[in-house]
Amino acid sequence: MDFAANSKQTWKAGNMLYPLPTVMISSADGAGRSNIFTAAWAGTVCTNPAMVSISIRPERYSYDLIRESGEFVINLTTVELTRAMDYCGVRSGRDVDKWKECGLTPMACEHVQAPQIAESPVSIECQVQQVLELGSHHMFVAKVMGVNVDENLLNEKGSLDLKKADLVVYSHGLYQSLGEVIGTFGYSVRKQASQQKGRAAKDAGRMAEKTRERTEAWKQKTTDNSEKYRGNEKNRTRKAADKADKKSGRSGEKVGNKSFGSVKKKSGAGKSRQKTVKKRP
Repeated sequence: MDFAANSKQTWKAGNMLYPLPTVMISSADGAGRSNIFTAAWAGTVCTNPAMVSISIRPERYSYDLIRESGEFVINLTTVELTRAMDYCGVRSGRDVDKWKECGLTPMACEHVQAPQIAESPVSIECQVQQVLELGSHHMFVAKVMGVNVDENLLNEKGSLDLKKADLVVYSHGLYQSLGEVIGTFGYSVRKQASQQKGRAAKDAGRMAEKTRERTEAWKQKTTDNSEKYRGNEKNRTRKAADKADKKSGRSGEKVGNKSFGSVKKKSGAGKSRQKTVKKRP
């Protein structure tokens, strides 16, 4: 395969994987200390079992809380929670009580001791399985133990409709709300299949039309041949009748549907016989 020449600027290595979900991580230790911090370095790492990861700088206040307890909760953020989310990312839990300062409510979870944020539409309970000390950040790989969902986000079928949540993402220093829906998972394949189905239907339609045209042409040809045959038959009958008329010395006179020739007068001997008979006494 041939490649086009690189027309883009090449920068030094850096993290440019944007946009990212911006979430608030809540945690607590055995001594009753609890905190919230904001993270964008978070994501899904496995489907079965369900697993996620968050990356934290070791100097962060929540790092020790999570390392000690082995638990945390990922809380999705909304447009309404944007100010609280930003605050939790720029202030340290060593100095302030973020729950109180942001007016957030700690709520108990079902599977972990760490609290969830009541105002968050979706809270994911996590249990740490592994810590990868990568460099500036340590990655906490965790198993999802449970998911708590605001019932207001469920549609009439009971399915989660995250569009109602008005979620926020982080993109290169900016917080942004999500735009309109432009597709669904697998729509490109379904569209292609639909197009193929449409083409197949058109092809079938064209074949049916050609078949109909051929059938009509055959019927017309059969009709023309029949009419031609009947015309030829009439001509043959007329010619035979004319030929018979000539043999019998008839022409022109019609009786019913048949034509007969008029009787011709005989001359010569016939006339002589008539005159001779008149002269007899």
